[in-house]
Amino acid sequence: MLSMAVFSEVYDEDNDKVFVIRGTIEVRIPHNFYSQLKRKYSDEEIVSMQEPKILRHHHTKRELVYVTKESGLPLIGHTAFGLIDRGTNLIQVRPVSGCNLNCIFCSVDEGVSKSRRTDYIVDTDYLVEEFAKLAALKGDDVEAHIDGQGEPFIYPYMVELLEKLRKVPHVKVISAQTNGMLLDPEKIRAMEGLLDRINLSISSMDPRRGRMLAGTNLYDVEHVKEVARAVAASDIDLLLAPVWVPGFNDEDIPKLIEFGLEIGAGKRWPGFGIQNYVRYQFGKKVRGRPMKFSEFFKRLEEYGKQYGLNLKLTPADFGIHKAPGLPRAFRRGERVKLELVAPGRVFGEMLAVSRGRVIGVLTDRPAGSTVFAEITRTNDNVYVAVTAESRL
Repeated sequence: MLSMAVFSEVYDEDNDKVFVIRGTIEVRIPHNFYSQLKRKYSDEEIVSMQEPKILRHHHTKRELVYVTKESGLPLIGHTAFGLIDRGTNLIQVRPVSGCNLNCIFCSVDEGVSKSRRTDYIVDTDYLVEEFAKLAALKGDDVEAHIDGQGEPFIYPYMVELLEKLRKVPHVKVISAQTNGMLLDPEKIRAMEGLLDRINLSISSMDPRRGRMLAGTNLYDVEHVKEVARAVAASDIDLLLAPVWVPGFNDEDIPKLIEFGLEIGAGKRWPGFGIQNYVRYQFGKKVRGRPMKFSEFFKRLEEYGKQYGLNLKLTPADFGIHKAPGLPRAFRRGERVKLELVAPGRVFGEMLAVSRGRVIGVLTDRPAGSTVFAEITRTNDNVYVAVTAESRL
């Protein structure tokens, strides 16, 4: 028999009874059947009769961990979900992981992935509650930047999240990044007055090349261009954020600049945030050599002169500055005893919880195991630990 302590949450959905256990939906019981069982059995006994089920991500089909306050998973410590504090007045808000595209240059190997095994979705109230605590340390000009390892707008409660973030006293700006495929004019209107800026990732003006870069024939450049026009015409500021992949979309960069100027991108902030493709350890690799940053900045300067723009941006261009942050909970090189509580984001990783932080532990041990590990990363209150066996 299961103990009630196992339940993270119990709630009704579509007249069914749904039991959420340790962050994962385990049991969904039709309402009529549940009523019959309830006459004879307790909730614990009913759940113990059912075959466990795994919640799956709609887009990636990977296991999806539902992170609630009751789950016991903190929202500080990992890059895949929760909050990231890099010591400035900007707080990264990550309500969900996973993506509807399969970009060939993706820095986190999203979409069809060889490295990612788990996705996460965070309860809105829990996310805003913890955000407010962190924002209170920062001052009165906090920017909540909604981003993630993938596409943030797959989060089904985005408007609710925006409404609640807007009510946090210290928040001055709310921004979000997106590939635009899940937006439309109606959704954009619904976010006016809530969202201040959209950073739109569009890396080509050509439909065929756009599909190639996005890694899927479902990508629609014309739709994303219409989204860009709708954002630019709204009260929400628009920043076009193409990734410049040498040998693939060189000719698109000036076309994207001209498109942005035509539709009125960047009313309050810069209208362009051109990014240089970088090969990351767990990211996707494209053929050819990445552009050296010296060359990248030189070419940005040339385009800047051509179009009368500042394309070499700094945090100050967005009002980002240093601000108080959370103290580190661990020091690098510290050895700790950890209990593994949930699957990690990538293969060979599990999650542990200690000192109010979530820690990514490199290990093949299952949940419930106890391991001794060394903390190898503490930057930005993001924690990684390595066990002795994982070093072999």
